[in-house]
Amino acid sequence: MPHDEAIFAGGCFWCTEAVFGQLNGVSSVISGYIGGTVADPSYKQVCNGDTGHAEAIRIGFDPEVISYADLLDIFFATHDPTQLNRQGNDIGTQYRSAIFPLNDEQRIEAQAGIVRASVDWPTPIVTSIEGPAIWYPAEDYHQEYWDGEGQRNPYCLAVIPPKLAKLKKAFAQKLTN
Repeated sequence: MPHDEAIFAGGCFWCTEAVFGQLNGVSSVISGYIGGTVADPSYKQVCNGDTGHAEAIRIGFDPEVISYADLLDIFFATHDPTQLNRQGNDIGTQYRSAIFPLNDEQRIEAQAGIVRASVDWPTPIVTSIEGPAIWYPAEDYHQEYWDGEGQRNPYCLAVIPPKLAKLKKAFAQKLTN
């Protein structure tokens, strides 16, 4: 099976992980941190907003099943790319909307994805294209959070189901069973 990777930051990584974990062709979604100045930061350090890192997900996918362009379209449809350094009540640079291309082809596709998505938003997209940057996986208790603790967490219950509803409405053909 061919394998590629993508790194997106779209606010809380619990929320984005829940969305991308539903997609056919996605083999892994790992929550983590990227784009900052501190080596191997902790969740507490990132949440304090002092490291410059964004909460992000690293997606493993089969490009023969789902393309990077498809992932970008889903990314832009399931979070608000017009909010600078925030997603809803999560405020700070750690919640910024950002794409971290892993090569020049992804960088070009990210630019095209912003152009495609801009027609769907009434205000300008502020999503940054950053990197290269070092990726750090988050602590184990953050991984697959929605499938475990998240479905008992009031914050997650308020934020994630609307994102999943958008995903199911707009991208039903891309979902796993």
